[in-house]
Amino acid sequence: MPTMVDVARSAGVSVATVSHVLNDTRPVLPGTRQAVLDAVEELGYTPNTLARSLVTSRTRSIGLAVSAISNPYFTEILQGVEASALEHGYSLLIADPHDDPGHERKVVQLLHERRVDGMIVAPSAEPGDLVAYLGRHRVPAVFLDRVVEVPEGDGAPRFDQVCAEGAEPTALLVGHLAGLGHRRIGLVAGRPGLSTTRERITGYRHGLAAAGLPFDDRLLVHGDSEADGGERATAALLSRAVPPTALVTANNAMTIGALRALRDRGLSVPGDLALCCFDDFAWADLFAPRLTAVAQPSRDLGAQAVRLLLERLAAPDRPARTVRLPCAFVHRTSCGCPEQTEQAHVTAPERTLP
Repeated sequence: MPTMVDVARSAGVSVATVSHVLNDTRPVLPGTRQAVLDAVEELGYTPNTLARSLVTSRTRSIGLAVSAISNPYFTEILQGVEASALEHGYSLLIADPHDDPGHERKVVQLLHERRVDGMIVAPSAEPGDLVAYLGRHRVPAVFLDRVVEVPEGDGAPRFDQVCAEGAEPTALLVGHLAGLGHRRIGLVAGRPGLSTTRERITGYRHGLAAAGLPFDDRLLVHGDSEADGGERATAALLSRAVPPTALVTANNAMTIGALRALRDRGLSVPGDLALCCFDDFAWADLFAPRLTAVAQPSRDLGAQAVRLLLERLAAPDRPARTVRLPCAFVHRTSCGCPEQTEQAHVTAPERTLP
């Protein structure tokens, strides 16, 4: 097996120069750098990452803890994280916390024990233990998709966060349905305690108010961010003495559940009930009717989380930031609009909060 000494001899440089090229620890002239890379390729040299981590105290690995990895939304986020991590020479260790605070704490500790350089975490609805562990051990971390409000003062740790806009896009869906004449618009909301759930409920209420419609708490039900929960919640709405004529579902899994509930009752979309959903997914335009949706920039969220983490590793003491990325409104036909060329427009500009 070729060694770094062999690479140095082949490239006509010192071992230290080879190390600087491979570890990116010091600028090297482009021609010299290319000679080293050519020698690495020709000899088939593979760096000893374990030995390198002992010298640098870095493993060039990132821990990723997200629940429901089978969900297409999180799958696309994972793809964004992976592509960006590989681009910067990092590998991934992935764990599923199952949206359970106790399990979340365990998997984060396991990732930490694997000596990852930092973590990207989609926190649960009760992230207190998670925040305490990361803060106590000073683990560089980015919260993804769901933001956590950490109280100011008392030396409380601050974390970088990246998520999509939630309130404004939901308000847009409600306003669109109201503009089509609907006066009883229901919401199947996500798991209580999640920031995404709170923000989409806020957007729902703002959308109703902007349309001059009263808020009726009987039209807001929680589907716990899962397909089965979405099915139960939609069934509860449909059983009301005066059911809604239109529905907003707050994530893709609950949209599937809502469609099941409608199918089981022989109801059609949009004939019997207009439907708009938060989260677009690959087959949303294959349904009949095609689903009008808010599309989150899932891959960009993953890539942005990696960028924030690498910036944190490079400057551990810089102020924490929260980056919010815009969504896109994808206009199809489940809302009751006639068939048309698919349209999409961004609902808000990207913004960064200190």
